[in-house]
Amino acid sequence: MVLAAGVVLLLALGLVALMLVRPSSSAGSASPAAAPSDTSVDAGFARDMSIHHQQAVEMSFIVRDRTSDEAVRRLAYDIINTQANQRGMMLGWLEMWGRAKSSSAPPMEWMGHTFTPRGDGSLMPGMATDTELDRLRAAKGKDAEVLFLKLMTSHHRAGAEMAQAAAGSADTDAIRNLAAGMVQGQQSEIALMADMLKERGAKA
Repeated sequence: MVLAAGVVLLLALGLVALMLVRPSSSAGSASPAAAPSDTSVDAGFARDMSIHHQQAVEMSFIVRDRTSDEAVRRLAYDIINTQANQRGMMLGWLEMWGRAKSSSAPPMEWMGHTFTPRGDGSLMPGMATDTELDRLRAAKGKDAEVLFLKLMTSHHRAGAEMAQAAAGSADTDAIRNLAAGMVQGQQSEIALMADMLKERGAKA
């Protein structure tokens, strides 16, 4: 039931984001006339980061129900709202550009190198494995909090690196600006999570 509610929330946020980025006379670089190519940094980043964000949202929903700690739950809600909205925007831009939302190309190819998934659920750097997600689902209280903070710190570090690459190499203002904002936001949350781990007697 919790998963169903989460899916409804993500679909609603995605639809809102798609409506917000519909083409208009002021759409600028996100308009169909300026659509980046299928192999561009812009399209590759939008696809890969959408997948990366999806797992961050999933982990946040899990920990929300595994602890009563208000600080951790507040962080989880922030990640859910922010990253679900950003994911909706990126999928919306892919739709407007006429680009597929998935690709057979290896992850990270748009960065000039590739990452070969190991078949354990970790599709890109920083992503948690299926085993780690199962551990998070089984944990409670402080154990769930610490595991979540560690997993999300790794997730954010890799995500910030991806976003930094897109902020410096993308062709559209839409992707450059969104990616730059992701770098700032995730670096800020990494620092916050380091403090939260320290408070719980753990390190990232």
